Amino acid sequence: MRIFTKKLPHPDLPAEEKAQLLQNSEYQEMMVESTFMYLTLDLPTAPLYKDEKEQLIIPQVPLFSILAKFNGATEKEYKTYKENFLKRFQLTKLPPYLIFCIKRFTKNNFFVEKNPTIVNFPITNVDLREYLSEEVQAAHTNTTYDLIANIVHDGKPSEGSYRIHVLHHGTGKWYELQDLQVTDILPQMITLSEAYIQIWKRREEDETKQQGA
Repeated sequence: MRIFTKKLPHPDLPAEEKAQLLQNSEYQEMMVESTFMYLTLDLPTAPLYKDEKEQLIIPQVPLFSILAKFNGATEKEYKTYKENFLKRFQLTKLPPYLIFCIKRFTKNNFFVEKNPTIVNFPITNVDLREYLSEEVQAAHTNTTYDLIANIVHDGKPSEGSYRIHVLHHGTGKWYELQDLQVTDILPQMITLSEAYIQIWKRREEDETKQQGA
């Protein structure tokens, strides 16, 4: 993965001083190559208002919207105690398996908050070619992934529980595991859950041909 980082001047500085600082090498964009164990997907801030029936709205976001973080163009601001940075990310390689960690929990000095936003995602045929840098796209014949496992968090951050959805490769059926209970589940129901961690498997060439047949 390529990580592009640009340091930002302090927001309270006068415009002229900001402009001068941006000319310094310290504030020029830098790029580093980095490996990753999993990809963290950031959720938009959940709305706090209620609808006209006084019911809390459950926000939803498409998977491809939060994957845009890795398209090489989307910038996000990161703040530290002293400094602010703009960062953008671009994938340079697609491994056989990808792990997505959907960032539902935020911590501060007092408590943990959970973002309940539902991520709308297809179970199969997720193509990640557009998130690769142009010069490495040709080296990747297969860029399509299928979901094989989905970990869900239900309830409050401190009192919630976990469920796991697993694909049985031999039969193509999905099962839900919670503690010692194992039940069948329809693929359509998986997409309605508060997904937290997902595992995706890249299709091999023969699988891709079968899907296209």
